[in-house]
Amino acid sequence: MTHAEHAPDHYYVPTQSHWPIIATVSLFTLMLGGATLLNGGGSTLLLTGLALIVITMFGWFGTVIRESEKGLYSEQMDRSFRWGMSWFIFSEVMFFAAFFGALFYARTYSVPWLGGETNHGVLTHGLLWSGYEAVWPTNGPSDVGGFFAPMHPWGLPAINTLILLSSGATLTWAHWGLIEENRPQLLKGLAATVALGVLFLSLQAYEYSHAYHALHLTLGSGIYGSTFFMLTGFHGLHVTIGAIILAVMLFRSLAGHFTPQRHFAFEAAAWYWHFVDVVWLGLFIFVYWL
Repeated sequence: MTHAEHAPDHYYVPTQSHWPIIATVSLFTLMLGGATLLNGGGSTLLLTGLALIVITMFGWFGTVIRESEKGLYSEQMDRSFRWGMSWFIFSEVMFFAAFFGALFYARTYSVPWLGGETNHGVLTHGLLWSGYEAVWPTNGPSDVGGFFAPMHPWGLPAINTLILLSSGATLTWAHWGLIEENRPQLLKGLAATVALGVLFLSLQAYEYSHAYHALHLTLGSGIYGSTFFMLTGFHGLHVTIGAIILAVMLFRSLAGHFTPQRHFAFEAAAWYWHFVDVVWLGLFIFVYWL
């Protein structure tokens, strides 16, 4: 009998859970630890918060997986999951929009003002930074960010773009395998996607090392360095999270989970991964290329 035949008609209400309060304490500990580290303290609180979050994710998601496999979720519950994931991805869109907005503001408004190219910047340029040229990339007036070389798009960034787009194709191929009940295709597609994600992260780590040691490009290299590492760094974090989620989907598929009719967890992971793909395209165009 399928899960759909077991699923109740009413909305499933779980029993009281301790995971929400543990998640709250974990996030607060992580935030406090991060603030402590940035202000010269140790990393103990930060690592403790991170460990608690990992434990919470294993415990809470494990509970949801067991409930799903028992057939406790109805179609109404499935719709709730879909709406929840949709709003989560929307919040992620707004998160990256803020950083893209900062990049746009700096390049379109701040740099020209400092260079005296607009009426707003005449006094600023004339009185404070008379020798500043409004060019991008910039390390700021009077070279406050020190010498650095910008990152060119047609090396590792272009290769990583191809890798990430290919991973989207392998994930879609895996989804087709799931829908067609072709378990080997599902497993191969998921394994290839995870491998491509790990390869992307490995090349990005090499790119960061090259930027720091060969190009002298750091977080302190003016507005260009800070926006470059904030945007690409947070994207790398999202790729890491997405690769972990897809690895979980692979292990669940190996365990025989998911059917063509009931596989929203797989779909949610795919939505997240395709979102990461789209963000990278924006990064490649506006951070590396233009």
